[in-house]
Amino acid sequence: MAVQQRKERERAERHQLIVSVARRLAETEGWDAVTIRRLAECIEYSQPVLYSHFRGKDEIVGAVALEGFAELTVAIRAAASPGAAGHAAVTALAESYLAFAQRYPAVYDSMFNLSNGLPFADEATPAPMREGFMALLDTLKEVAGSVAPGLFTEVAWAALHGLVTLTRAGRLPPEHTPERLKVLVDWMVRE
Repeated sequence: MAVQQRKERERAERHQLIVSVARRLAETEGWDAVTIRRLAECIEYSQPVLYSHFRGKDEIVGAVALEGFAELTVAIRAAASPGAAGHAAVTALAESYLAFAQRYPAVYDSMFNLSNGLPFADEATPAPMREGFMALLDTLKEVAGSVAPGLFTEVAWAALHGLVTLTRAGRLPPEHTPERLKVLVDWMVRE
């Protein structure tokens, strides 16, 4: 039994190594640099070993995305200070979301902009993704007013994602992000 446990532990460690190296490469050189061949070279395993963990790049992107959702959830929940509500809570959530996207652009891309094979808004949606949505919902439901909280959260999330995406693409000047964020939060929180 100990041999089997060791093999499972080694497999899990190798799986995490692949994901970590892919993430590091993507953040430093872009997702185009992340190939099975390059990963195999970096971790010093053969390509077939990588294929025994992932069927291809999309699955690796998906694994990085799941890490990203878990980290974003932690960041959003940490931003919600105890007792904060309304405008202060939504501002903290929005700032946390934008900061995460800015700090980890390749991870953010894996979560939302690249093919990752992960189902959204489905029974098969992985737990880290559902938990990320719930972190948004837990704060935003308090300001949803007469709009269904889930629908309000989807629209607010889409607006945050739009700010991130348009700013990163150079369509919106980044120096005006704080003003845009204030407009968005004021719109969401109609106190």
